[in-house]
Parts: sequence; C-alpha cells; structure tokens
Amino acid sequence: MHAFPFIEVSGTARQMGLQHGAQAAPLIARYLQWIEKLTGRPRQELGQRARAFLPAIQALSPRFVEEVAGLAEGAGLSFDEALLCQVRGEAAQVPAEGCTAFAVTGSATRGGVTLAGQNQDLNPEFADLGIVLHVVPSDGRPRAIVFTFAGQLGYMGMNQHGVAHFANAVGGCPWRLGLPHYPLKRVLLEQPGLPECLVILRQHRTCSPANMVLCDGAGAIADVEIRTDGIAMYADASPEQRLHTNHYLTPEFAGFQPDPAPDSVLRLERLRHLVQASWGALDVTQLKAIMADHVGDPGAICRHGEGGSHSICGYIAEPARGLFHVRRGHGCLGSWSTYEV
Repeated sequence: MHAFPFIEVSGTARQMGLQHGAQAAPLIARYLQWIEKLTGRPRQELGQRARAFLPAIQALSPRFVEEVAGLAEGAGLSFDEALLCQVRGEAAQVPAEGCTAFAVTGSATRGGVTLAGQNQDLNPEFADLGIVLHVVPSDGRPRAIVFTFAGQLGYMGMNQHGVAHFANAVGGCPWRLGLPHYPLKRVLLEQPGLPECLVILRQHRTCSPANMVLCDGAGAIADVEIRTDGIAMYADASPEQRLHTNHYLTPEFAGFQPDPAPDSVLRLERLRHLVQASWGALDVTQLKAIMADHVGDPGAICRHGEGGSHSICGYIAEPARGLFHVRRGHGCLGSWSTYEV
C-alpha cells in the first residue's frame, strides 16, 4: 500500500508490450473503466477517436505502435482499447492535470548535482491506477523507469543516460489533431541527451498545449513551453533553475494565457521563494520538504483539492546516480520509494 505496483518488461517492443499487458491486465481494465467514467463516453466511441491519432504516433515511432499491439495481446484487449490508454486526454478532450515542476543544478544544489522532479496533481482516483514501469529494451534503446498508469506506455520518468522529463498543464490553446503527449514522453526517454529531446520537440506538433521540464546526465536542464503550432524555451531567472507551474511564462506565449489560475501563480511564487531560501543546499531531502509545503492551502505546492486536484504522487530524478524517487500519496504524508534505472 505504500508503493505503486512495480512492473518490469524486457525484449523487443512487442515483447515488452505483451509482458506489460499480461502483468497488469486487471489494473488496465480498471484504467479503461475510469476513462469511461471520467469522460462520460463509451469505450467504443473513445477507441474510435483514438484511431485518429494513430498516423501521428506511427510517424513518431513505429516501435511504440508495436508495443501497443503487444499490450493489447497481453491484456486481452482490442487494439483500439490499448491505443486509448495512450491517448486518454486527447480522445476525451477533458481538462488536463495541474502540477508543480522543477529542475536545479550547479550552484543551486549541494555538490553541484542536477535534480529535477514534480508533484503530480490529479483527480484522487488516479492514485489507484499508477504503476512504476521498468523497461529494458533489447534493441539498444536505453533502460528507463517510468511512472505511469497501467496500460499507458509513456509518462514521467528517467532513462539510463539521465534524461528525465516532467510536465505541467497550461491553457490558452485550442485542441487540434496532432501528436498526443504520452507517446511523445516515452520517446523522449529513448534519447541519449537533452539536445536530441529538443530536436524531437521542435519536429513534432502536438494536439494540445503543455510545459515540459527536462534534464540529462550531462547536467543540462531546460524548460519547453509547447503549443500546437510550436515551442518556446523558458530561461527562468537563473541558468541553474527551471521552475514552472500551470501558466505560460515565455514572452512568446504568455499573452495567450492572460488570466492564469490564481493558485498556479501563487505556487510558482512560493516555489521560487523556497528554492532561493535553500540555494546551494538543495538536495533530495530538501526538495521532498519543498514538495510538502502547505502555504496557500488547498492550492499549495502540496495540493489538497483546489480545482478537484490532489498531489497524488511526486518524483525526483537524480541523473548522476541513476536514481528515480517516486512518492505515493501527498507530499506531506506520502511514502517515497527509490528505483535504480
């Protein structure tokens, strides 16, 4: 009860999908039921909608599509049902999650190491659907630890090269047919470094907006604001920090979201204050404390119900040590587990 289920898969893309599906079939069935409940739409209709995104996913990664096919076989699902797990938000077009994300490095941290992570703010029912997925491909792609939901192949995580990414929902951008975010997130975890991740983000147009905070094993950090028509790089106040919540911050995109949610603005201000107060001493322990901060309840960094969202889990990546820390539960009361990539 204190850690998410751990699922390890290895081999070709299809083999990994099949193993994932076989190990997590009951939980995947619950995830699909939750998607129906969340959207108020029948699974068949949602699966048909999911098919519209298949060409963009295929263009991004044929191997990802093979893994989805293996997932369907292993879990006893139709291909459309397995595909729906990869495009849940896009097929339903329901409001996205919140979240408070960060990356710090250099003089900001104890020992000059790079650390990145986030609080994951979602409807509390998602907490019962999470898994920690360890992927070990046999085709030369890097190993990775991924926190995700049963049957969903891509979400937040870190690979063996120290490439890690985290995300925030943002607004001010209409939906369009394009690349869903979850396949994109998985493919980013197949890259050797931050430069390669940025190439992919520039090449592929997504179907909805987001923000991504990234780091890699070489100590590089970045923040990329995403719209359906392009991306913008957020530089932040220091080259050694990237702090972001749920509104655009770049000059290019801020005008598209002129009235951000008050709790997003306050969480960012509080995060900046806490990071500055611990500058030079930031480490995993200190960041865990920051992620448990309650100033501004119920819409604090440790979120307790503002807009229906709770900080159901959290993550901290330590690229230099190949460690990915995952918290189950709120920042204030949850339990942390550590995974080696």
